Amino acid sequence: MSDSPKRPPRLILASSSPYRRELLERLRVPFDVVVPAIDETPLAGETPEATALRLSEAKARAVASGLGADEHALVIGSDQVATYDGLQIGKPGTHDKALAQLQAMRGREVLFHSALCLFDNATDNAQSVDVITRVRFRDLPDAALDAYLRAETPYDVAGSAKSEGLGIALLEAIHSDDPTALVGLPLIALSSMLLAAGYPLLGAR
Repeated sequence: MSDSPKRPPRLILASSSPYRRELLERLRVPFDVVVPAIDETPLAGETPEATALRLSEAKARAVASGLGADEHALVIGSDQVATYDGLQIGKPGTHDKALAQLQAMRGREVLFHSALCLFDNATDNAQSVDVITRVRFRDLPDAALDAYLRAETPYDVAGSAKSEGLGIALLEAIHSDDPTALVGLPLIALSSMLLAAGYPLLGAR
């Protein structure tokens, strides 16, 4: 009698972001969503890259810590930090803060650090990467920026520029190795991590 196929580990997205959930659905694999409870405040003197990488792993480990001792899971953590002139740009939260962000970024190149971590709770192995996207913003008047914000209300998006929606009209150019990174979950990097972890993506073992 042949052995039955080994059941793959549970896949968990450690995020409250609907955008990351929608991106992960593109891979057509079953997954659960668990919102991590962590402090996302940057540390004093921390670089944007370090912040994004630290928080992506912290999110994954926080969710993994709540799993049963015998439960094997691969937990996906991701965090995005935007920066220009060395300043970190977070989620605005309000219309006024979003407008101030867009006013500061117009005509400039902004770097988006989209960090990703795939944590295997069975081996305590964390694969991590920071995918950088360079974005050039158009030099638009305040009226155009305000109209965009009222139409899109992207107050839960780092840098207020929702590129998968109307925010694309704010941009002159996007340069990245992964087109999904700017939205918040680098799927090319994630696919590589899942394959390296032995997850049966596309029938691979």
